[in-house]
Amino acid sequence: MSDLYQNNLFSKKEKKIYTVAEITEYLQALIKEDPLLSNFWISGEISNFYHHSSGHMYFTLKDQNSQLKTVMFKGYNSSLDFEPEEGMQVEARGNLDIYAQRGEYQFYARELEKAGRGKLYEAFEKLKARLEKEGLFAENKKKEIPLLASKIGIVTSPTGAAVRDILSVMKRRSGNFSVLIVPAHVQGKLAKGEITAGIEYLNSRDDIDLIIISRGGGSIEDLWPFNEEEVARAVFDSHLPVISGVGHETDFTIADFVADLRAPTPSAAAELATANREEILNKLNNLSQRLINSSTTRVNELQNRLQSISERRIFASPEELFRNYAQELDSLETKLNHQIERKYSDWENKYQLLYQRLNNLSPLKTLDRGYSILQDQAENTIKSVAQIESGDQLQARLSDGLADLEVKAKRKVGDLND
Repeated sequence: MSDLYQNNLFSKKEKKIYTVAEITEYLQALIKEDPLLSNFWISGEISNFYHHSSGHMYFTLKDQNSQLKTVMFKGYNSSLDFEPEEGMQVEARGNLDIYAQRGEYQFYARELEKAGRGKLYEAFEKLKARLEKEGLFAENKKKEIPLLASKIGIVTSPTGAAVRDILSVMKRRSGNFSVLIVPAHVQGKLAKGEITAGIEYLNSRDDIDLIIISRGGGSIEDLWPFNEEEVARAVFDSHLPVISGVGHETDFTIADFVADLRAPTPSAAAELATANREEILNKLNNLSQRLINSSTTRVNELQNRLQSISERRIFASPEELFRNYAQELDSLETKLNHQIERKYSDWENKYQLLYQRLNNLSPLKTLDRGYSILQDQAENTIKSVAQIESGDQLQARLSDGLADLEVKAKRKVGDLND
């Protein structure tokens, strides 16, 4: 208790003059002794907001009837997940005190929340309880994350920090996979519809193995699209496995509970999506090295065995194995040659006989005896005078050549007798 209070400020027995500092000290003592003013919540609209280079925040909390100067030091505001701004409705917890240098009482905020956040938490808990009761969070409904995803679909903002973090991690992985980014708002009124549509689109393709839904950190309002029932059911209905990487490690959304795997951050989502690939590649490298070592050992064993076998007498003089076979081969070759010669002679005789027979029947032999074959221009054989007319050009085939003829006249055999 201050000396001012103990001396009884309102004593009527004597006139005592107090300094401004003493009165201020007295009022500070009164405020500090009031349990209500040492720790309470207050709501109001932010105005005259100023974020000092020191990190401290200065602003006024006001309503329709009054206003209150407020300070929030860097040690407290550094944990805020939003940036206060003019006109924002907030709820603050702290204590009242007097700033002695100016003689002004002001509010010292230790916590600051956007107004209505409590209602969001209440809605979050209600939806979480209902969906959990329906079985959307059940472990036996979770789909297995593929060991080697060839193509990964990512539903996120194409310009946000989350996608940069994901792609940075995946680039370091250097695996044999590709990425398809489906652009979507991740906060605001359009977000839930676009996130839902992105999940459904990826499920309509036949080349996607895994889906990541992601965004960076933010306030509960910023993350709220991932607490929407529409998004939760799209994740649950997805036939493709879904990894949820939303916010920071301490942030939890409904989508995290429904997803087949929850990652604490977008970067962690990328690691979880490709971690199995890296582990398998490491195992394959180890197995490959073991195979090489084992093969080398086996080859060395076989080489030693081959060397031992090659030093045996039979391999020093391998021709001994083939002497009898060589003699038998010579004998068989001789027999074969004799048979071939005999067969050839038989066929030669048959050929000469047939040749003689054919030669005797050949029309060329007839030509040698002075006969000829008469043909028209189409080389049709003329057998009757009925086939020719006066003036026709004919050809006579003789034993040693051809003669071109012209028909001057024709007569039948009966006419010749006349």
